[in-house]
Formats: sequence, structure tokens, C-alpha cells
Amino acid sequence: MDFIDELRQFSTRVSGIKDVIKTEEATKNALVLPFFQLMGYDVFNPLEFVPEYAADFGVKKDARVDYAIMVEWHPYIACRV
Repeated sequence: MDFIDELRQFSTRVSGIKDVIKTEEATKNALVLPFFQLMGYDVFNPLEFVPEYAADFGVKKDARVDYAIMVEWHPYIACRV
């Protein structure tokens, strides 16, 4: 199955479950993590994918993002759900 087919299958799955997802944690588990896996990230490798990453940007201290995608020990993408 190629990437486009996998993306279509994921989209169909999301359409079928979106109405029963009621919490942020359920959203992360059912939608966000599977999406990042589909994109090729190893969501269970803390060297690549870090949940609750400390992201002190600008004047706000102790800020966190839901996930950081790491490349060579540095955050490459910061994600808020």
C-alpha cells in the first residue's frame, strides 16, 4: 500500500471515530499519534518524538508543547494539540 492509500485509509478511520472522541488524551491516542506514525515518525522513540516538551519560547517560561519531533538531539517541530 502506498502513502496515498494509507492516508485515505486513515482519513476514513478518522471519519468513523471522530464523533466519539471527547477528550484531549483520546484525541492524541486515536488521531495525533497514528497520524505522526503515518508520516514516518517513531512515536515510541524518545530520541525522535518527545511528549510534553519544555518549549520556553520568548517571554513565556515553563511553557510546554504537546510533542516535539527531534532531529539530532534538537527540536525540529513543536506541536500543540
